[in-house]
Amino acid sequence: MAMGGAMDSCGRCMKISLVAMNILTFLGGVLALGIGVWIWVSRSFPSTLMSNNMFIASVAVVVAMGAAVMILSFLGCCGAAKEVKCMLLTYYILVFIIFVVMLVGGILLFVFRVKVLSTLEREMHASIPNYGTRREYTRAWDETQTKLQCCGVKSYKDWNDNVPDSCCVEVYPGQRRDCKYSQNPTTMYMDGCFNKTVDLLREDAAYVGTVAVVVALIMVLALIFSCGLFVKIE
Repeated sequence: MAMGGAMDSCGRCMKISLVAMNILTFLGGVLALGIGVWIWVSRSFPSTLMSNNMFIASVAVVVAMGAAVMILSFLGCCGAAKEVKCMLLTYYILVFIIFVVMLVGGILLFVFRVKVLSTLEREMHASIPNYGTRREYTRAWDETQTKLQCCGVKSYKDWNDNVPDSCCVEVYPGQRRDCKYSQNPTTMYMDGCFNKTVDLLREDAAYVGTVAVVVALIMVLALIFSCGLFVKIE
């Protein structure tokens, strides 16, 4: 009888722990979704200057997984609270699949980070002739130079004699200094965009990577507790 009581106590502990893990997982999903959307909306402006779509793909994985984790954590809470074996089994399988997808997304982000550092400078140089002729490149360069306060790839000299207005120092929105014929630090952004873009991408990778690792660890614990609770439910 004492053994049964111990088992019941252990089962209740697993049940409470699984509910707690799912609450943490839900919060982690909210954080992953929020950071993914924030990066996608406000910090993806240099992505057009890269020939590959790995940046957008890796952020899309984070956004999708954040939303999926939020939904899944609700399923896990219901399965644990109601002690429904079928729901717990479904939860376990889906958590495992999402864990694998997040792992692949993390690897994709790592590959992107290595690849982009080796090709970004060349791709940025190659995109300069498209400025003024292709709308997406014109917008990407203008947003990159304005938001990062930079000009050209390494310096304003990359533009030769066609320095864009977005290289001129912005006094306030819509008003810039005249830097076409007076190229100095008071009128023009003198730093190149390559190093600043790399720093931005590294920062984004750090945000996404940290959230992915935290959520993945929570999901591993959720897997363990859900498996234990599944075994103990009669």
